[in-house]
Amino acid sequence: MDNRTPAKSLGYLLIVVLIPVAGVIIYLFFGLNFRKKKLYTKKIEQDAAMFSATKQQKVLDSENFLKKNKDLLKGKEPIIKFLLNEALSPLYPVEKIKLLLNGNEKFEMLLAELEQAKNHIHLEYYIYEDDVIGNKIKDILIRKVKEGVRVRFIYDAFGSHAIKKQLEKELLEAGIEIYPFYSIKFFLLSNRIYYRNHRKIIVIDGNIGFVGGINVGDRYLNNGKSKELFWRDTHLMVKGGAVAGLQSTFIADWNFCSGSKLKITKELFPHIEGFQHDALVQIAVSGPDSPMANIMFSYFAAINSALEKLYITTPYFIPNESILNAIKRSALSGVDVRLLVPGEGDSKFVNAASCSYYEELLSTGVRIFRYQKGFVHAKTITVDDNLSIIGTANMDIRSFYLNFEVNAMVYDKRLNQELKTAFINDIKQSKELKLGVWSKRNQLKKFGDASARLVSSLL
Repeated sequence: MDNRTPAKSLGYLLIVVLIPVAGVIIYLFFGLNFRKKKLYTKKIEQDAAMFSATKQQKVLDSENFLKKNKDLLKGKEPIIKFLLNEALSPLYPVEKIKLLLNGNEKFEMLLAELEQAKNHIHLEYYIYEDDVIGNKIKDILIRKVKEGVRVRFIYDAFGSHAIKKQLEKELLEAGIEIYPFYSIKFFLLSNRIYYRNHRKIIVIDGNIGFVGGINVGDRYLNNGKSKELFWRDTHLMVKGGAVAGLQSTFIADWNFCSGSKLKITKELFPHIEGFQHDALVQIAVSGPDSPMANIMFSYFAAINSALEKLYITTPYFIPNESILNAIKRSALSGVDVRLLVPGEGDSKFVNAASCSYYEELLSTGVRIFRYQKGFVHAKTITVDDNLSIIGTANMDIRSFYLNFEVNAMVYDKRLNQELKTAFINDIKQSKELKLGVWSKRNQLKKFGDASARLVSSLL
């Protein structure tokens, strides 16, 4: 009956048929979520009540931005209107926006901004490690609390389970408010791996925000001290009006996790004067609490809006049929479509499933590059010269329907060019697949990839 994603249901049915007893056990542990409907229905009701008072003004402001910035937003009106009408994701002006490549750039700027906090710091992470960088941030948070700054922290109970041992205790004792998202009692037997909070958000004083693919951990620093592969990732810093979108997302999640009733106040949503509208941002969110798969639909609309260039970077490429067909249609229409994926992913099974899509994409003219320098974990899209997408959502079923995700939709030509340049630099560190060579892989390998694809909706 839980058939919102038929591919997922069919995947579990296939497992049950192939391995009847074990398949049923796997489904009971990992496929079911008895409390999900009740929990997330309540969350939807809370979110709607909190933002209903400001909905009309947000819509009016966004429509005015649309009218005043027709040249900048040309061809992207359907995406903007979908996110505005369906997900109440307004258009926001920004004072400053900066692309951050890899953990080195992100953490350098993040630490500096945290030190400047005066009123509040909000953090929300899928993975937060109890390591050098994790403790460096922890020390700042504790110091800021002593200075009178209010710190609220949400961590995903699955992705950040390691901080339960010591770091969470230190934060609580220091006066930091910290809550797990959808807590887990028995980690090894968890049946909640699907409905996780995959978001990475920091909001400082309601005016500085960070969002993107980089969690908190030493592995993202590429400083030579970790045995991990070189980690290629992308994050975004925004200052100004667009931070309200990240703040709204955090508060909705905070109220759900903590049972609090944070409301819209001047401290959380400071009045920010208008800026030059040469850059506008929408914050797209989706998850099990979304009536529609907002991020999947925004990806679909963005891909279909491409007239000249479409550059996609994703670590996990397991698209649904709609996204796959949209990419192929763009390539067949003459759009320069390029896809950057890891040379070898961190999961052989996921990597095999991704490989099963490459031949049909190559045959339509899509250029595919496999990153060789390390592991590419960025989730970005550039469309033509006026849209960039940077966020947490992978191009797979899990991100589309099962996890809580957040993306920044940036309408800005300067940032678009910067992200495009980063993409070109990445493909110089990559190996391009050629249809003639790829199609001649041995049949056993093709069979393995095809088999992985059959259950790819469960990955």
